[in-house]
Amino acid sequence: MRDYKKEYKDYSGKPKQIKERASRNKARAIMIKKCGAKACKNKDIDHRDHNPLNDKISNLRIRTIKSNRADNKKKNNKK
Repeated sequence: MRDYKKEYKDYSGKPKQIKERASRNKARAIMIKKCGAKACKNKDIDHRDHNPLNDKISNLRIRTIKSNRADNKKKNNKK
């Protein structure tokens, strides 16, 4: 069984993660305002440069969940 309190303490509650999560939420809000909620429904908002802190419109795009997650797997395997 998952220990959510421990996960939050060890990872999700760290200042860097909180800042990145807030930035991802902001990116979604920006794209909803620009393109509409219907266009963003059941889609991911992708940061082209993979930097969640860069919320410039030119760096954001709407992608299917499948294509965005597949792209992120490729990026993570390069490290």
